[in-house]
Amino acid sequence: MSKKHYHKKYLPLIVGTSIAIGLVINVMVNGNPSRFTSNNTNQLKINQLLNYIENDYVDEVNTDSIVSTMVDQMLDNLDPHSTYIPKEEYLRVKENLQGEIVGIGISFFKIEDSIAVIQSLPDGPAKKVGVLPGDRILYANNIQLHDQNLSNDSITKILKGEMNSVVHIAVKRKGYDSLIEFSIARNRIPIKSVNAGIALNEELGYIKINRFAETTYQEFIEKLNALKQQGVRKLILDLRDNGGGFLKEAIAIADEFLPNETPILFTKNRSGKTKENFASRKSSFLNGDVYVLINENSASASEIVAGALQDNDRGYIVGRRSYGKGLVQREMKLADGSAVRLTVSRYYTPTGRSIQRPYKNGNKAYFNDYHNRFENGELIEKDSISVNDSLQYTTPGGRIVYGGGGIVPDIFVPKNLADLDEDLDYMLKGGVIDRFVFDELDKNRSYYNQLSEEDFKDFEIPNEMLLNYTEYLNELAFNYNFETHQTKLKRFLKASIAKQLFSEEEAYRILTQSDAMIDAVQKHIEK
Repeated sequence: MSKKHYHKKYLPLIVGTSIAIGLVINVMVNGNPSRFTSNNTNQLKINQLLNYIENDYVDEVNTDSIVSTMVDQMLDNLDPHSTYIPKEEYLRVKENLQGEIVGIGISFFKIEDSIAVIQSLPDGPAKKVGVLPGDRILYANNIQLHDQNLSNDSITKILKGEMNSVVHIAVKRKGYDSLIEFSIARNRIPIKSVNAGIALNEELGYIKINRFAETTYQEFIEKLNALKQQGVRKLILDLRDNGGGFLKEAIAIADEFLPNETPILFTKNRSGKTKENFASRKSSFLNGDVYVLINENSASASEIVAGALQDNDRGYIVGRRSYGKGLVQREMKLADGSAVRLTVSRYYTPTGRSIQRPYKNGNKAYFNDYHNRFENGELIEKDSISVNDSLQYTTPGGRIVYGGGGIVPDIFVPKNLADLDEDLDYMLKGGVIDRFVFDELDKNRSYYNQLSEEDFKDFEIPNEMLLNYTEYLNELAFNYNFETHQTKLKRFLKASIAKQLFSEEEAYRILTQSDAMIDAVQKHIEK
């Protein structure tokens, strides 16, 4: 089976919510009807056409669908990042960027038409009343959840609700003949945008940010302060696969590394009006070395942080050329509960460079840029990265940087394009390994649920589990020989177990033990 088919097959297994790449001004703008007067002939033309279709067209039509299609086509003619968000998606996207939901605090899989608890989140309502990993939720407020073929969104809507409202659930637990009932008061559940903040050794810390939500700066500063208390003097800031988010959060984080009045970025709108952003507070990490990890999926707000530190000669950028998005969107709500993100300005790094890559060849070519990078070899060799000499800039420290297409790293780390290595990475990110691990844990819940984090440090993946994983993939029509990749597979399996039993941060303690970009940082420090 081809890798293309592999990705399609496993896409539904992805756990969690992904957000579109973008940089958003944290302002909600309501439509102002007074801007559209009877003198606006284009507006009248659209309204008349819709009225004709709705009242006189020979067949019944869904005008809502027509309007949505029209909006999509209008935005497609602007730029790749002006987008329409339908009503049904808007609340989910908004929650993800707000950084919290109101619910009972569980993650779950749908398994054979039942709702299986992966984890009761730390300090969440479900954990406090005793809901355990492996429990099957059969009923919620007398609504049958099993054997109903419900979507994940439908299940989530049932379990979410108003603050302090109560949901009554009945669960099936192994070893119990009858159902166990819980009454759970819903509460605010954080959607973490900072996955981990850990000390890799006595002086080097590591913080992973997966997106820039409303709570990201606060999450970041808590992790940074904890690391400083442990004696950390050098920091790795991991922005790989971070597609962006709120502008103000990126500025606030960059501010923590820069002296007062140091430029962070400036934006320019259609009329040429500029807004400058400078470091404005006492930096909490002014003197320690900083290493920012980026890759081809680091975009927007991630590039603002990387660009601000690179242009001010404050730290090293490590990895591969970033995505190349230098446009700023404002979110504007529409009357039916949907919204648009409209590009309202461009941003520039402190040296004055725009890192937005060209999109004159259309959206399809723009979003297929990864394939161009693959073909031209830049994922393997830094010298293959195409730069525009006319967009060359010089930092105050004399470093040469380029505009026109992402942030070029100071320390290049190639991508491992070996098929099995890539497939293992996709299996981890796409949830395939997580789904297998859940089944393995479910075979002996009583043993795994009593493990402490201290006990788990000495836990080793048994060879039987490797064989089971191979058989699991065989059942899905994939044939792999992991003989030469056992070490990596064991690390991924152990990280998945740690995430399901303890926390994502514990998983990162394992994943960072062998990471090409982190290894490159440590070699640079040792020079």
